[in-house]
Amino acid sequence: MKIEQIYTGCLAQGAYYITSNGEAAIIDPLRETAPYIERLEKDKVVLKYIFETHFHADFVSGHVDLSKKTGASIVYGPNAESEFDMIVAKDNQEFKIGNISIIALHTPGHTMESTTYLIRDENGKDYAIFSGDTLFLGDVGRPDLAQKSAHMTQEELAGLLYDSLNKKIMPLADDLIVYPAHGAGSACGKNMSKETVDNLGNQKKTNYALNQPDRNSFIEAVTNGLLAPPAYFGQNVSMNKKGYKSFDKVLETGLNGMDPDAFEAIAESQNALILDTRQNSVFFKGFIPQSVNIGLVGDFAPWTGALIVDVEQPLLIVAENGTEEEVITRLSRVGFDNVLGYLKGGFEAWLASGKEADTVDRISAFQFSKEFELGKDLVIDIRKESEFSLEHVEDAVNRPLAQINDWIHEIDPEKHFYLHCAGGYRSMAAASILEARGFRNFTEIEGGFQEIKKTDLSNIISSTLNNNACQIL
Repeated sequence: MKIEQIYTGCLAQGAYYITSNGEAAIIDPLRETAPYIERLEKDKVVLKYIFETHFHADFVSGHVDLSKKTGASIVYGPNAESEFDMIVAKDNQEFKIGNISIIALHTPGHTMESTTYLIRDENGKDYAIFSGDTLFLGDVGRPDLAQKSAHMTQEELAGLLYDSLNKKIMPLADDLIVYPAHGAGSACGKNMSKETVDNLGNQKKTNYALNQPDRNSFIEAVTNGLLAPPAYFGQNVSMNKKGYKSFDKVLETGLNGMDPDAFEAIAESQNALILDTRQNSVFFKGFIPQSVNIGLVGDFAPWTGALIVDVEQPLLIVAENGTEEEVITRLSRVGFDNVLGYLKGGFEAWLASGKEADTVDRISAFQFSKEFELGKDLVIDIRKESEFSLEHVEDAVNRPLAQINDWIHEIDPEKHFYLHCAGGYRSMAAASILEARGFRNFTEIEGGFQEIKKTDLSNIISSTLNNNACQIL
């Protein structure tokens, strides 16, 4: 038996590749199938099953394409309904892979079909669980994503999750290996560990959710402090249930290199959004007007989903030369399949054609420290509330990037403000969106709060939320 965790950092997602005696299973595969098929061919094994722990919200799984290409059966847990052929496993149903067994343990709560897969080795001994979004390391799955489809409140789903954990997971042996679907950085939980593998005994000791004294305490603990899920989550669930366009076709369409004239014409005729994936340190110096900057080097796919919202939005790509395929691949993982092409030769080709370019007013943290006047100048900090509450520039207002489509309407276009995040990635994304909406009354701070703290302004860093944080901008 061989188990390989295939972890994708930008999504904080773990897929699993399992082989035994000439047969294989894959759990929660990513959208692109080529890496899995290459592994199967290299190991000379036949893919028998594709196990899904639930209908994922944060990414589009590769189950449909992988099944078509290999003939492997797709397996979901009880209550699952889809528009493609699959096996709906019964609770405790056993599946044989070579000399090992995989047992489907129905563990609803995160979603109604959520299932944990228990693997038994060649000797019939319980060896590991693939816990999906039921049990993370340090956390459990959020119980608010399936409210509409389950016709239940998040509190009711949390209660189901409590029952699943205590009846199906907690009685298992402490030496079992826990392989979760996500780690730190995923929006599917709120307190996940940076580690990606642990044993169940340690989780019983250290996981806050597994150490609540009773059902009501558990419900309160896991529902407290949940942020609104990203808008694209519901669309990804739908794609995972209904099926989707072949990734091969998505890639073929997206890898359509265009010269500047064709690129501009398509942008106008198709109402396409221009997504510039270059690093913020390059973008601010020059970019195509109306384009949005979400850097490929960073949490690219999740931020695209959070900021662009509609996965069917037509997209045109400006990228560093040679990264176009990676951009299209990572977009497809979160359901953005409508990439019409990319700018051949990148932004340099746009400039060489003599077309109009735009810039962002960016200054160093040092310059900001010399210009800023407390009580007079407005600072908008777009970090998460949890980051802001720890420490921030005194009198700054907190407007998280994820909610920009809500708070952008509050901004006074006549009043100048300074804009920053932690290091520059998020603030440049916000700056590009602001400029695309017509705002020019701001200055973005290079290096963000990390650099501000190194300046003379360190003496006006506050560690508590300011009462002015709700003022109208």
